[in-house]
Amino acid sequence: MTIPFQEPVLVFGLAVIIFLISPILMNKLRIPGIIGPIIAGVIVGPNGFGLLERGETIQLLGTVGLLFIIFIAGLELDIDGFKKYRTRSISFGLLSFFIPLIIGTSVAVYLDFSWAAAILLGSIVGSHTLLAYPIASRLGIAKNKAVTTAIGGTLITDTFAMLILAAVAGFASGDASFAFWVRLIVSTLIFALIVLVGAPYLANWFFRNSNSEGQLEFNFVLTILFVAGSLALFAGLEPIIGAFLSGLALNRYIYDHGPLMNRIRFTGNALFIPFFLLSVGMLMDLTVLFSNPDAWLIMGCIIGAVLIGKSAASLITSRLYHYTPDENKVIIGLTIPQAAATLAATLVGFELGLLDQAIVNAVIVMILLTCIFGPYLTEKFGRRLAVAEAVDAGGEDDRPERILIPIANPSTTTTLLDLGFVVRSAKQSSEPLYPLTVVQKDVKYVEGKVAMAEKMLTQAIAYSSGANVPARSLIKVDRNIGRGIERAVAEERITTIIAGWNGDRPAKAVLFGGIIDNFLDHTNERAMIVKLGHPLNTTERIILILPKGSYYKPGIHDAIRIIKGMASQLNCMVECLIIKDSVERYDKLFKSIKPSVTTFLHRLESWDEMYKQPVSSLRKNDLVVLMSARKGTIAWHPELERVPGKLAKANPESFIIFYPTEIGETDLRGARGTDVPKEVMFRRDYD
Repeated sequence: MTIPFQEPVLVFGLAVIIFLISPILMNKLRIPGIIGPIIAGVIVGPNGFGLLERGETIQLLGTVGLLFIIFIAGLELDIDGFKKYRTRSISFGLLSFFIPLIIGTSVAVYLDFSWAAAILLGSIVGSHTLLAYPIASRLGIAKNKAVTTAIGGTLITDTFAMLILAAVAGFASGDASFAFWVRLIVSTLIFALIVLVGAPYLANWFFRNSNSEGQLEFNFVLTILFVAGSLALFAGLEPIIGAFLSGLALNRYIYDHGPLMNRIRFTGNALFIPFFLLSVGMLMDLTVLFSNPDAWLIMGCIIGAVLIGKSAASLITSRLYHYTPDENKVIIGLTIPQAAATLAATLVGFELGLLDQAIVNAVIVMILLTCIFGPYLTEKFGRRLAVAEAVDAGGEDDRPERILIPIANPSTTTTLLDLGFVVRSAKQSSEPLYPLTVVQKDVKYVEGKVAMAEKMLTQAIAYSSGANVPARSLIKVDRNIGRGIERAVAEERITTIIAGWNGDRPAKAVLFGGIIDNFLDHTNERAMIVKLGHPLNTTERIILILPKGSYYKPGIHDAIRIIKGMASQLNCMVECLIIKDSVERYDKLFKSIKPSVTTFLHRLESWDEMYKQPVSSLRKNDLVVLMSARKGTIAWHPELERVPGKLAKANPESFIIFYPTEIGETDLRGARGTDVPKEVMFRRDYD
């Protein structure tokens, strides 16, 4: 057996042992686990014990890991937040790049570097890598405005770093003509246009026709990622720019906590990203620091330029936009680590003869130290930020959020579960989902039906497991399916019911049909009656219809929080149609409820106006949500009994009839079919 290991099984085996053990050891030392593979790379790499060499395999897997980091950051970027805070992101990106650039270039000129080498070194310290982003994602602060600012700024810093690298490389190779600059700018614009316009178009077509086939969807995502990376190379840019733009392009089609996003995160975090961290550590050569005294001075200057420049940019941004001290330190933690663009620029500069071995080693030491310090800050202050946000997000209904999903048709199971994933995430619940099947048969002859129900529920559990969402299957035996659902609600303390509806209403039915009408009449819990005709992740707008009096419903705050959470998860806008009520009142309500999403409010003077204009202009990827009310409660109106049927006939692809929880309100309802109680009929808000 030779050292370094050449046998693929030994190389891979040692690597996965490192990936298993190093996070455990780092946890014992209270150091972020992401640092473990970097330190392990120093120890087992060619400049340590020499067990592994940084050969083609390690470089290939490490490059894939780097692209995964940047790609996931693009996927999880809060697009609405980025649009809302784009001025902040651009401002921070410019500050975060040019302050370190000026400091680094000045230091390099002072150390007698050539102007080309000095500018290249300045661009090296001006860029940064979102190495600590997986920590922010795990802590649930990825959509915080400060984190969004830092991630958006990354696009600015890395783009400028890559453009300067291309320009310096052109100067060094003697190609710095006007045609060179025109070619670089034009190729960059064409590349961005192809990715940001072409990828969403393909994704919309693909997801509408993929039938939720997990392996096929994952391969489609990988195709977009690596084709975009390849196109970046053809445009004269680094693949990380293509990875980030492809993540942005697919952002709204891959929602958080879905099966596809879980597969992407799992593949990246379990395999490819650790290989990237390992490959970074293997670049380290500590002996150079002791053989070349100037290396210490150069290293100190480079590290100082990074720390001072990035901290100054974060502090200025935080002061300008009133970020908290914890948010300021999280921004620093996210933007200090250097790896991706830094390594690319350093290695290219070394190959061109602009940077010597001492600079390369100083940069690598800087990479190691910043990759330790950045995740440490993100972990420490990100936890404080997560706790503060959890306190701010406290809701009115503090019961455990338990979602019941009655299943009767296997073809709609995945659609209803997808909606359950989104609602569960919007409520930030840790409870499992509760898929339910009610067996309607005499108890003496029930065994066969129960076996069929178990088989259908097994498929639901498997799909939920693919999204890393726990699920607990329920089977109830009852002669009346509606009563079986009622029993499940009471026995399991359910807070939300998500039930499918095909749009057909039997002739004798009052609203939806016997089963749904039954459990709506006999429960007070939040209910969502769903007809989904397009994949949830292709939703472009949520059209929220708010009848007069909805403002006074006891569950309206929680309902709007769910709607906004759904819009945030699906990266779409909310358009509110307010029928004969105050727009200002709802505007204040929406602004007071997190998360922040793009919202437009319109007042309509009548139900007829809604049918004639907004409903007739619905697009195929719109999701209509009617904020309804059970008969006899606040905000109930006779028209609410007719809207579901009219929506079904108007044939929008997807709509939800949303019944907010009635808990906290005195139940004034009569039985279905009786008159509205006088206490409701003569309320002043219905005048």
